[in-house]
Amino acid sequence: MKAFLILEDGTVFTGSSIGSTREVISEIVFNTSMTGYLEVLTDPSYAGQAVVMTYPLIGNYGICHEDMESLNPWPDGYIVRELSRIPSNFRSGDTLQHFLKEHNIPGISGIDTRALTKILREKGTMNGMITTDEGYDLDDVILRTKQYSVTGVVKKTTCGEKYILPGSGKKVALLDLGAKRNIAGSLQERGCEVTVYPALTKAEEILSSCPDGIMLSNGPGDPKECVEIIEEIKKLYESNVPIFAICLGHQLMALAAGADTHKLKYGHRGGNHPVKDLETGRVYISSQNHGYVVDVETMDPSVAVPAFVNVNDGTNEGLKYTGKNIFTVQYHPEACPGPKDSGYLFDRFIKMMEVGK
Repeated sequence: MKAFLILEDGTVFTGSSIGSTREVISEIVFNTSMTGYLEVLTDPSYAGQAVVMTYPLIGNYGICHEDMESLNPWPDGYIVRELSRIPSNFRSGDTLQHFLKEHNIPGISGIDTRALTKILREKGTMNGMITTDEGYDLDDVILRTKQYSVTGVVKKTTCGEKYILPGSGKKVALLDLGAKRNIAGSLQERGCEVTVYPALTKAEEILSSCPDGIMLSNGPGDPKECVEIIEEIKKLYESNVPIFAICLGHQLMALAAGADTHKLKYGHRGGNHPVKDLETGRVYISSQNHGYVVDVETMDPSVAVPAFVNVNDGTNEGLKYTGKNIFTVQYHPEACPGPKDSGYLFDRFIKMMEVGK
């Protein structure tokens, strides 16, 4: 069946329908990872977005359910150059095509994803529609796509209630802003007992449990939309509990501390982004998935100073808070997909909690 991807600037790509045939309007973003498509599909940070995979062949190792980063996939749509319909992998339990259908995710294959990515890089991230309706009205589609915005996605992706993941070591409170499973997994690997809290949990409830440390997770959407959560993070900031924050958590902590954020032209999404540790000068290859960034110029240096910088475009990738047991990073030290070069940051968090006691 024919399918069409129609961008808000009027550009139309024609390909074949994969997954669900329902029509969807979403923000179109691209990911440059060569592997890890299942982890991308199940990353809650993609809620409200349709993902373009720049690597041309997707689905060739099937679906390995134990690699999922959450219980469900989150993107609104999926866009690939070529879909492998016969996977080859002893761990595979399903095909990507069936997985998309099962979860009602519409997609399109057979289009020039290289050309599409160049458009998004040159013009910036834009909205688009995936449809199988050959009689679409272009003017109507453009009007509708321009009206779309990503809203309410943190509340959509966070857990419904508090739960505990067992461990015999440090007790960590994880604020689930749309957390990937491997963040809690990385803490558990280091012996931590992890209590996962819904995004709108009051700071008083978290602090009353006397955690050794607090983790602020990744998540989707515009950080400035999370007004209620920022107010609670301000209270966590004022406590003396060690805090480690990743991605959206990093942005929300910065907003809580008085800095500003802005949207990047096309974001950072992939498994090969170089970040430089400003203290040691060492460069790490990182996994990233974000469309917003902290404006370090708006951060009072007496509150926090830059700790990491993106080697490609010079944007901020982490902050160290002055006089506080708080550090935050924009990228994903838990990886999945991507390199685990920066997994040592979890060890740094463990040491911070030990010193804090």
